Amino acid sequence: MALEKLAPGALKAALEELDRLFAHLPEFQAAVPGEDRMQAVLCETATRLGDNFPYFHPLYAGQMLKPPHPLARAAYALATWINPNNHALDGGRASSAMEKEAVAELAAMFGWSRHLGHLTSGGTMANLEALWVAGQLQPGKTIVASSQAHYTHERISGVLRLPFAKVDADDHGRLDCQSLERQLDQGGIGCVVATLGTTGVGAVDPLPEILKLRDRHGFRLHVDSAYGGYFRLAGNLAPAARAAYDLIGEADSIVIDPHKHGLQPYGCGCVLFRDPAVGRLYKHESPYTYFSSHELHLGEISLECSRPGASAVALWATQRLLPPVPGGEFAQGLEASRRAALTFAGRLKADSRFVVPFDPELDIVVWAPRAASASKVSALSQRIFDLAAEQQLHLALIRLPASIFRAAWPDLDADQPTIVCLRSVLMKPEHETWLDRIYAILSAATDAATSS
Repeated sequence: MALEKLAPGALKAALEELDRLFAHLPEFQAAVPGEDRMQAVLCETATRLGDNFPYFHPLYAGQMLKPPHPLARAAYALATWINPNNHALDGGRASSAMEKEAVAELAAMFGWSRHLGHLTSGGTMANLEALWVAGQLQPGKTIVASSQAHYTHERISGVLRLPFAKVDADDHGRLDCQSLERQLDQGGIGCVVATLGTTGVGAVDPLPEILKLRDRHGFRLHVDSAYGGYFRLAGNLAPAARAAYDLIGEADSIVIDPHKHGLQPYGCGCVLFRDPAVGRLYKHESPYTYFSSHELHLGEISLECSRPGASAVALWATQRLLPPVPGGEFAQGLEASRRAALTFAGRLKADSRFVVPFDPELDIVVWAPRAASASKVSALSQRIFDLAAEQQLHLALIRLPASIFRAAWPDLDADQPTIVCLRSVLMKPEHETWLDRIYAILSAATDAATSS
């Protein structure tokens, strides 16, 4: 069977324990409108959900969609029987404490024993908070990010009414420090966003060089590692990526998404600040919210108000089972994904039908089928993508500057400035053992596309 079914059994025993903890309350029967029709509607819901790509299966190798751990599913569902709101402590005492503990473990992963941080609905909100703080501390100054950084930074800057500028990326999709330095020399930059790694190609920006520029120019440094943050734990990174991750704790703020590599259901992001004193920027008055305890209410350090305590419970439970530490079982899963990407890229490079512009730095592989020109490459990529999907192999497409292929494909006829390439995110540990099947389908789809 394809779908994991451990969670329901584990949940049943946990529900009985939770019910026992509230047994001192007077007996009552909760009203359940439509109780007699629940099963039928739930089965209809399952039928509707069948109209999805099989994100849970190893043959899905397209976007960043990693199945939650069974424990995370069960813990999230368990928490919904309480339905805590991690804004004020009277909305979720236990789940707020679990959030603080889980977030502290994430901060420790980056070397921070002192920090300020909390969970968010995802990376977009987490990045918004980081750039909002940057704008409060450097009012009116420009936010800068690589041209390969996530588009959300430009949009967020617009929401915050802060100037935004892009700097060039190099031929590996990483922020180009010479381009950044030219921008810095013009003045007016308040915050630089470094990405570890980019959601497009998995590039890891050169943090050691960026930090040297910060020493000279004094900007605030935000690291967007929504996708790649957990690779701090991986022991099989290449030297350049390793050097960047080793210095991630020097950033002023960090974003990481547990709902990507952290085995969590959507949505679960996290924003972290190195200096807890930035909490003063969140200070606000609430006439009825913060009176149940003198402890910190998470709503006092968050731009979001209502936030699902279930996300915190699921993350806390998962980290109890699989601590985010180097060499642990969780880290070994990341290393398996990285090995899968390196192996897959190696097979593509050895195949004369394909061109790989650069080795993967994390677990994203980008490649292009050989054709006479950039426009024909783009059309062929689309055809392979469609044919592979017919055989249940689900890849992704990405449009990249043709210049990225300069070194690997010097004789390419760049008749257009961009190329549509094929892309895979091999983020499931199972991908490593499914590479033969994946490659066989890709090969057959490529043969069919080039012969048609």
